[in-house]
Amino acid sequence: MEDRVILLSIPGLRESDLGQMPALNKLTHHGDRAPLVPSFPAVTWPVQANLLTGVLPHQHGVIANGFYWRDRQEVEMWTAGNDKIQSPQIWDILHQHDPRLTSAVWFPMLSKGCGADYVCMPAPVHNPDGTESLWCYTKPAELYGELRGSLGHFPLQNFWGPLANLESTRWIARSAALAAKRFRPSFFYMYLPHLDYAAQREGPDSAAAMQAVADLDGVLDELIHSVRSVLDPQRTVWLVASEYTIVPVNHVSYPNRILRAAGLLSVREEANQKEMLDYAASRAWALVDHQFSHIFVRDHDANTIRQVQQLFTGSDGIDEVLAGRQLERHGLQHERSGDVVLISTARSWQAYYWWDDDARAPNFARTVDIHRKPGYDPVELHIDRVSRTIPLDATLVRGSHGAPAREEWQRGILLSSQRGVFVEQATADTDVAEIVLRQFGI
Repeated sequence: MEDRVILLSIPGLRESDLGQMPALNKLTHHGDRAPLVPSFPAVTWPVQANLLTGVLPHQHGVIANGFYWRDRQEVEMWTAGNDKIQSPQIWDILHQHDPRLTSAVWFPMLSKGCGADYVCMPAPVHNPDGTESLWCYTKPAELYGELRGSLGHFPLQNFWGPLANLESTRWIARSAALAAKRFRPSFFYMYLPHLDYAAQREGPDSAAAMQAVADLDGVLDELIHSVRSVLDPQRTVWLVASEYTIVPVNHVSYPNRILRAAGLLSVREEANQKEMLDYAASRAWALVDHQFSHIFVRDHDANTIRQVQQLFTGSDGIDEVLAGRQLERHGLQHERSGDVVLISTARSWQAYYWWDDDARAPNFARTVDIHRKPGYDPVELHIDRVSRTIPLDATLVRGSHGAPAREEWQRGILLSSQRGVFVEQATADTDVAEIVLRQFGI
């Protein structure tokens, strides 16, 4: 019988949460435990790429949760495919080692078109009228129809936004259990996002965040029992990895407003008197992402880069201002990176807003629109109950992540179900791929 590895990727999981997770504790009680140190930038796409490739962004090219394509002057947020990862991933290496070693990947956001044998991830159909129809990209293609027949549609509305809740993670876990029974993959990578929501909305130590921990453990209990009923527990190693931890924040920075005030960022006025960021006309603008941002400078102009550095050095809420060779400090020296990278202090985060008058904010600012906003917007977790729109108050956000994990409370946890899987010492996210591959003799 084959050995198997299941890797659960659980953003926001902290060692202190384990006391409220009896199912997870039971699974990992006799296994290894170590602090997991997320590499900067400690946000979803780069960390998942780190886990799967064992290298940093300067090699795999995933520099944020989105990209700015300079040649097209276009921002791509949350829609990129697996071709954007420029390094071999675990399933590629497994196939090269032995074509009989199969992989399943469930819901990591850059998995569309990847080389894994079995895939499931959200892929709503964008209709001409602006609405979306529920759907998932699966491999094989007919798999989503079968999962939908058993579980109903994937609840996309519960995956992100003010309605985000346990139901999306429950669907992911139940569909993964069905896939484990049908396909019995050698390696199974599952993304379970539930701890992301309440911790950002209300703070990582809030009552809601603590309830989310307990709720997730219930889903894990069901998943573990379902998988163990079809895969031999003695021949299956479970690994549980925090992608990052969410820290309390009490301050927000607005890089694009600062760049606009300095005359570097330009906007164009739409017919409805709304202001849109003008990438082509701007000498510099920021693609923000939690606790950091990439500032793109037109034509890489050296004088503008120096001006941007001076503008943000010592700025409230900004810890580091990096440019040129300084990007090597965090493995970000890649052509996709901005000319300047801003890193927030541990208790601050960065919002994408560029307008000074909320009446002139673009219409999408008050909606859940993860694709048109040039940056990540956690305010989408909140809703104005009167207008039923997303508020434009970035101070509502109580938790964030992304900054370098310099302190213990910024580190996550790595767990295993068996002893001797890894050394119990501080472990980088880039070490996880090697740990997985070692179980297959690679």
